[in-house]
Amino acid sequence: MSTNMEPVKTYALPVGVTLDRYIMRKQSDFSFATGELSQLLRDIALAGKIINREINRAGLIDVTGAYGANNVQGECQQKLDVIANIRFIRALKNGGEVCAIISEEDEEIIYTGNDHAKYVVAMDPLDGSSNIDVNVSIGTIFSIYRRVTPTGTRATIDDFMQGGRKQVAAGYILYGSSTMLVYTTGHGISGFTYDHSLGEFFLSHAEINSPVTGTIYSCNEGNYPMFPAAVRDYVDSCRQKNFMARYIGSLVADFHRNMIKGGIYLYPPTEKTPKGKLRLLYECFPLAFLAEQAGGRASDGFRDILDIEPTNLHQRTPLYIGARQLVEELLG
Repeated sequence: MSTNMEPVKTYALPVGVTLDRYIMRKQSDFSFATGELSQLLRDIALAGKIINREINRAGLIDVTGAYGANNVQGECQQKLDVIANIRFIRALKNGGEVCAIISEEDEEIIYTGNDHAKYVVAMDPLDGSSNIDVNVSIGTIFSIYRRVTPTGTRATIDDFMQGGRKQVAAGYILYGSSTMLVYTTGHGISGFTYDHSLGEFFLSHAEINSPVTGTIYSCNEGNYPMFPAAVRDYVDSCRQKNFMARYIGSLVADFHRNMIKGGIYLYPPTEKTPKGKLRLLYECFPLAFLAEQAGGRASDGFRDILDIEPTNLHQRTPLYIGARQLVEELLG
């Protein structure tokens, strides 16, 4: 019998900390540690697992391509947009911790029937879904608020208009070479990678911190001629410094890479979209919350994203987000 125990030790390494166990350990960090927010995060994780399954078999069951209708943004819905929206709404309704939802795919507030629930959720169910046809990373973005209207009553728009600094949690699920769930409750950022064989998210990135600076810039350079002059000058300076241009066209994927490696993402206003294109409540607010928790910064060019006062559910904004030093150099 072999006395070499090294292979045995390797194979017997612990798998790690599951998302569920991590949430339980961190529950005391929540301002309202009664378990509802913990359960809500589990509901989001469950929906993410379901969407991950749908994406992985998308080419086999004909759910790629256009759905044949436009969403409230005037954008052509993809089949997976519709599927993801339905799955997340269903998971949040069944979980019982959410009284209302706003989604990129729906014009009005979605009521869950759980009027005694304490939370509302803003979400982009499937960001970058047009990339699914070519097997490029896509994601889900979510933002959670504690409602301000009395429990037991129907939620109102006021529950969603609290501002980015009132978020109690935010995060995203990245569906790529591996599936990751990254979230914050205002006490740092943690990332979890999905193990398909076990059907669990495991802690893989504890206490994520973004580099102070970096050498990556991410923007759609096809729009360069329509960028404001100051943004064109900044892009020119990045080129002169031999920065790497990296642009996937999926906000979650671009943000995740830059947060880990150090970089800046730019989506300025253009002649076509003078108010910006990205949505404030369910794209920019949650990612700005994450960026600040990682030590980065997010701005619309004049003020921090989290300081913008929202005025409507589908409000748009320019976005400059990433490593603090790079964003501050852009702002001058």
